[in-house]
Amino acid sequence: MNSTYQRTGEEPRSFENQHSVDVLAEKALGLLSEAYEAGEPFFLGIAPVAPHANLWSPKFAEGKHSDIEEIEFSPPVPAERHAKLFKGVKVPRTANFNPDKPSGASWIRKLPKQDQETVDYNDHFYRQRLRALQGVDEIVDSVVQRLDALGILKNTYIIYTTDNGYHIGQHRLQPAKQCSFEEDINIPLIVRGPGVPENSLSDIVTTHTDLAPTLLKIAGAPLRKDFDGLAIPLTKSGLAEAKEKRHEHVTVEHWGFASNEGQVLDSYPRLHTNNTYKALRVISETYDLHYQVWCNGDHELHDLKTDPGQMVNLLHPEEKAPETISDRPLDKVVSRLDSLLFVLKSCQASTCIYPWRALHPAGNVDSLRDALSPRFDSFYEDRSTKIEFDRCEMGFLLDAEGPQFERNGDFSVFDPRWNEWT
Repeated sequence: MNSTYQRTGEEPRSFENQHSVDVLAEKALGLLSEAYEAGEPFFLGIAPVAPHANLWSPKFAEGKHSDIEEIEFSPPVPAERHAKLFKGVKVPRTANFNPDKPSGASWIRKLPKQDQETVDYNDHFYRQRLRALQGVDEIVDSVVQRLDALGILKNTYIIYTTDNGYHIGQHRLQPAKQCSFEEDINIPLIVRGPGVPENSLSDIVTTHTDLAPTLLKIAGAPLRKDFDGLAIPLTKSGLAEAKEKRHEHVTVEHWGFASNEGQVLDSYPRLHTNNTYKALRVISETYDLHYQVWCNGDHELHDLKTDPGQMVNLLHPEEKAPETISDRPLDKVVSRLDSLLFVLKSCQASTCIYPWRALHPAGNVDSLRDALSPRFDSFYEDRSTKIEFDRCEMGFLLDAEGPQFERNGDFSVFDPRWNEWT
């Protein structure tokens, strides 16, 4: 509610007592019509605030900035017409929802089980998110209808995605989004447009860094050599090729605090300040892994093939870990994952897309499966540099980030003998 917008060259304008999704819808459709009338190719980005939590600080009324510690969060506010929808709906009771046993590492593993009052509040929070999203759905529908009315729907690419996921109650967490669990990082990406196969679902690995090259490729513009991402294929043949050849990794990292957008409790304050980490997801038909290193030295490894809720941290001393993953000893798998994350944590350009080539310049390793070959065991066992932080910081400070792949002298790439090149 009460949003403020500013068009380039004009004074800011406040829209008191109007829901932000309705204001945004009107402005988006207006810009769309202007772009059509200009008769040139156009790009229109629409970023609703919904279904974010509502937040307030007394300083806002004075037009001043407020520190995060002073902000009060409350459940999202839907448009009035949606306020009574989804009555009785609750957060899905998955295996990792408010579990009896702790999970994860660092501060997350210390969280107590939520009491019924907290669970009820979070169910209400979830319903409010669903209700607030209805306004977003209406924006999508109105844009599609306007494009159709203008006669350009079939010649327009529509991309629907988001900046992050959200957890509510999973792993005993209060509503928020700064973790590397699937609820926070596995987000929708829906594309409609010329040449895009209808009703097609793909499980190829993509990330936010792939969006810029994808948009430029659609526009027919040259791609910059320093892009960290790879254009997402949008044709049937391109998707089929990517299924066989595209990279299988996603890097996730965070610095600083983890916020609590739900109730503030004695056991769960507004902020958890130790939430700096590097994480990695590696996904293929034969393995589905999550590896994470925290700034305090804690480590996590989850096998989502057997544990989709990420309840069992295979590197925690209280958990019983399997002897093997993908038919290789657990420590061999961890050594490869740590090396891969070591490259990715400070990578640039093509190294972010093809990190295994930085470790194996011969070009005979393109995946974790390749790297797990026993012939590389000695290389990874002899590697003395591991992922670590010098200290926990609230932001990215290079001298706190530990060894860097490009700089560290005691890390050498694999130097193969001739028989290992093929």
